[in-house]
Amino acid sequence: MAGGILAASGMLLASLATSLTHLYLSIGLLSGSGWALTFTPTMACLSRYFSRRRSLATGLALTGVGLSSFAFAPLFQWLVSRYAWRGALLLVSALSLHLVACGALLRPLSLREDPVMGGPGTQLTSLLHHGPFLRYTAALTLINTGYFIPYVHLMAHLQDVDWDPLSAAFLLSVVAVSDLVGRVASGWLADAVPGPVARLLMLWTTLTGVSLSLFPMARAPTALMALAVAYGFTSGALTPVAFSMLPELVGTGRIYCGLGLVQMVESIGGLLGAPLSGYFRDVTGNYTVSFVVAGAFLLAGSGILITLPYFCSSASTSTSKPRDLVTEAADTKVSLTKEGLGED
Repeated sequence: MAGGILAASGMLLASLATSLTHLYLSIGLLSGSGWALTFTPTMACLSRYFSRRRSLATGLALTGVGLSSFAFAPLFQWLVSRYAWRGALLLVSALSLHLVACGALLRPLSLREDPVMGGPGTQLTSLLHHGPFLRYTAALTLINTGYFIPYVHLMAHLQDVDWDPLSAAFLLSVVAVSDLVGRVASGWLADAVPGPVARLLMLWTTLTGVSLSLFPMARAPTALMALAVAYGFTSGALTPVAFSMLPELVGTGRIYCGLGLVQMVESIGGLLGAPLSGYFRDVTGNYTVSFVVAGAFLLAGSGILITLPYFCSSASTSTSKPRDLVTEAADTKVSLTKEGLGED
């Protein structure tokens, strides 16, 4: 709810901006902080709500990202043409304020393992000494470095190979639709296939890295369309399993601290990836090296993930077994009542 207020306030102040610095501070700092306070706790809550069908629930929840990336760009352009950019930002601010209502609908859930995990300081210390968690964080940082390159540079690459802007924009829409399908399909598959989720994450990461590396080699429209579908599906597919894997690794009791720490570190990769690709384009004159290096980052992250399935298997058995939300909550209440720590 605090994140919704910050995000809306940043957009509101941006509508009054008179310089680029004002936009950096309002949208970049204020709204960016609001989005961070919104996304991370929401995904952590989701991991605590579900245990039996966690990957599918995560995939369905993340379809909102795919839908918004598909629909918001043309919507915002229409708002700008109708109300100018200041009016458009005011309306986006009003939309962002709905995050407060969304936050009010999230009910905190107490789990039996929470008291054992200790406070935030204790959890942070234990995570910093948790080898599999540190390797997982390093893997996601490498993945993030290459993950966003097509969204930033694919359109410019297509124009370099003589595509018109409308066709290039359509190809990005194909990526967004494939991404949407991949999130749901991967969430269902992760719950349907037995075994550690890390193996599926390694598979999707490898396929995403390969498809990224092949983009500069494709010239025919059919080949580029096939690669767009492949990249969109596989990059969308790795997202829900990346989130649903973390509770297996560190336990649901440490999911808030764990997810926050992961996202703080992995954002460094997302921050560096696009400028690095742009630098390679300036040096070489084309995007070949940019996409190949982006794919190599994902393949390197996949290599680190190879070490994780065995740890995930042991970690998942040490945490609570998959149960329905109602049963887990009821068991928590009963145990607290028996120990004299609380009453109905």
